[in-house]
Amino acid sequence: MTSDFSEPKQTPCENDSATYAQSGVDIAAGDALIEAIKPAVSKTRQPGVMGNLGGFGALFDVKAAGFKDPILVSGTDGVGTKLLLAIETSLCDNLGFDLVGMCVNDLIVQGAKPLFFLDYFATGKLELEQAQRVITGISNACEDCGCALIGGETAEMPGMYQHGHYDLAGFAVGAVERDSLLPQNIAPGAKIIGLASSGPHSNGFSLIRSIVKSQNLAWDDIAPFDPDQLLGEALLAPTKLYVKPVIALHNAGLLHGAAHITGGGIPGNLPRVMPKGSVAIIDGESWPMPAVFSWLAYAGKVSTEEMLKVFNCGIGMILIVSDVAAVNELLKDTDTEAYVIGHITAAEDQNSEPTVEFSDFPDFTFISGED
Repeated sequence: MTSDFSEPKQTPCENDSATYAQSGVDIAAGDALIEAIKPAVSKTRQPGVMGNLGGFGALFDVKAAGFKDPILVSGTDGVGTKLLLAIETSLCDNLGFDLVGMCVNDLIVQGAKPLFFLDYFATGKLELEQAQRVITGISNACEDCGCALIGGETAEMPGMYQHGHYDLAGFAVGAVERDSLLPQNIAPGAKIIGLASSGPHSNGFSLIRSIVKSQNLAWDDIAPFDPDQLLGEALLAPTKLYVKPVIALHNAGLLHGAAHITGGGIPGNLPRVMPKGSVAIIDGESWPMPAVFSWLAYAGKVSTEEMLKVFNCGIGMILIVSDVAAVNELLKDTDTEAYVIGHITAAEDQNSEPTVEFSDFPDFTFISGED
């Protein structure tokens, strides 16, 4: 049996030639974006960065960054469905702080100084101004925490996303000297300090969006929990970057451990850095509850247990320390609000998994500004 390939099944168009641009991908727009963001990206350059933006791979010399026997620590994350809120409100300038914060705040709890960051921006059709605003925000966040933005990817994929929609992912790498890895030497009697969050950060937004919808609210309505802001802009408060204070405390030898409070809240994240046979006793009344969480609990009829499991509830980073006075002294000249919220004690079974117990639960009582 033979096949006859002499007659083509389809005849190519003789007058028109297919192009990538006709299919929806504009290479020139991608090149223009790289040129547009170069000034913002150049501000993030740190010792150790090799080469310039636009290479096939980003290079970094860890030795040039001052490390002698480094362990590399890496992490990747996104901003969850908070991204939908940013898209629907067109308020995308601070998304970079969410993206960078979710990654670098994970590095520092292991004692690692963030060295460099890469981003991934994907969309159906590249809108230059929108992409530039997002990536400039990423650059600003990297600059704020002394981390170099050394590369990334901008993907234009027609048919993959709704009009105006895009997706973000971030990748961070840090380093810590081998003998300085955290956690270490966490023992009964250690104090637990909570660092204030700026709001929900980038967790729980599927529940937040559901509650907002149930209340028939629009993003441009006045926020029920803050009469000075619109609801959308209030909920888009950027994730707080804890890099500078936490690394300063670690360099001073004041940290035994730290936990980034993300999805899972305090009960789900603090045990991740505690040793077996230990219990964290948390006083839920030891820090002021931000109004946004009180309103979410009230409007959504969300139980205290669920609130603590889904949200950071006002505490974005937890430190485990011995010398509270020294920690407070170092933090006093920063914009970091810190509260002693508990202590570490020994469990009856020294082989048991670490747990969190609340001596008092947080008060989520919401007082409406109309009352």
